Formats: sequence, C-alpha cells, structure tokens
Amino acid sequence: MTVAVGANCYSVGASPCKGTGLVWTDEELDDAISGPVAAVVFDDAGKADIATLLAGVAETEFAQERLAAVLSDPDDIEDWRVGEAIAETYLTDHRSCTFPWPDGRDERKAGSSLPGADLVGFQTDEHGDRFAFGEVKTSGEARHPPGAVYGRTGLKQQLEDLRDKRPIRDGLMKYLGHRAGAAVWRDRYRAASRRYLANSSDVQLFGILIRDVGPHEDDVRVRVDKLATGCPTDTAIELLALYMPPGSIAKLSAKALATRAGGGV
Repeated sequence: MTVAVGANCYSVGASPCKGTGLVWTDEELDDAISGPVAAVVFDDAGKADIATLLAGVAETEFAQERLAAVLSDPDDIEDWRVGEAIAETYLTDHRSCTFPWPDGRDERKAGSSLPGADLVGFQTDEHGDRFAFGEVKTSGEARHPPGAVYGRTGLKQQLEDLRDKRPIRDGLMKYLGHRAGAAVWRDRYRAASRRYLANSSDVQLFGILIRDVGPHEDDVRVRVDKLATGCPTDTAIELLALYMPPGSIAKLSAKALATRAGGGV
C-alpha cells in the first residue's frame, strides 16, 4: 500500500525551491504506520536479507533461536525515527524516490544517530535517476517554524550545506557507492553518478518537517525564499511540512510498536 498524499493546505515558492503543507487524518496516519512506515522503522527488508543469507548456517534449534533474537524488533524506538520513516515513505510513494540503504544499518549500537543526510538515495525524473538527499525534523513545538529549523544541526543549516558544499554531496555519493557493488540498485547508482559527475549540482534536495500542530505556511515560507536565492543551476529543493493530528508525535513510537504486538495501531 502507499501512504496518503494528504490534503494540501498551502503551496509557496516556485522552481528552484518550493514549499508544500499537507495534512493527514488520524486514519491516514494509522494506515501508514501499520503498513509501509512500520516496515521501514523495523527494516523488514534488511532483516529478511540477513535471514536468507544465513539460511542453513543456523543448523541447531539453539542457533535458530539466537538468530531470531538477533533479528527481533527492538523493545523501544524513538518518535523521531518514526518521523523519518514517515518522510521516507512519503517521498518514495509521492516523489518518485528510492532510499536503498537505511542509515540504521550503519549503527554500531542501537539508538545512535549518524552524521550526514537523513535520507540518501535516488529520484527518477524525465531524464532518469539522480541523487536525492533529505533532512527530516520531527517537532510538535507550537511555533512556526519550530526551533528544529535553526541552529548548527537545524534544518536551515543542513539544507544550505547540502546546497552549497560539494564535499558533503561527494561524501554522500561515496556512501552509497560503497554499498552498491552487488546491490540490485547498482545500475541506478551508476546512472545517478553519471549525471552527478557531469554536474555536481544536479541533485534533488528535500527538507521535511513532521508536525502535529495546526498548519501554517510560516513553517517553510522564509526558508523557501532564502534557499531559492543563489541556488545552483539544476539543483531542485522542496520543503514539505506534513501535519499529523494534534498530539500525534508523542504517540508515534507506541503506534509503531503496537503493529508488532499483533494489535494494530
């Protein structure tokens, strides 16, 4: 299933940078979490790959039980992780994106947060595949924009760095390249790399706010204007604010965990 496209509550800006506000109902949020969002949060695809790889290796009942324990879902997750999964599934379903290597696979311990873009992958446009990089902030702060937009690790600085600093984009290209060698998405990586090597500004950038307050275009309006100024040729930027029902963010983790308890959300 695909996640809901949402009701459009505002649109601001134009190429090369635009902003959109979208509203989800309770039912749309629950459907998303119980379906593709939970699959991303718990990396079902990655765990299935490991189970296939180790088929026949865990030969005893004890070994099979240990493997099941290694691949089991965590007892707790952070709400922001569910927010990132919502952003990823939305861009996958409605912006022609694919993010083939979740950064959770690179964690050395559960619960750590890695530097770099939150979402690293591809977007397909009329010319084929190009790199797509996204930053996600989950905030229920009752101000527009929320504080998560500002500061050294805020959405503003992160998007400006992705737009202006080629070494950061180069690093993300290499990050995927290290994982592309035998992957089913190898050809897509090569196609996106061909475009990037011809023009390192030929990328799609996303800034996504996951919110549970009333929608307001001030969440993205100023940043849309600022990011458009001096934007390199062929760089496209979209700011998306996804508005969940009031009070939803504090329940995202519990909703996702409930899908694995057999009771739905």
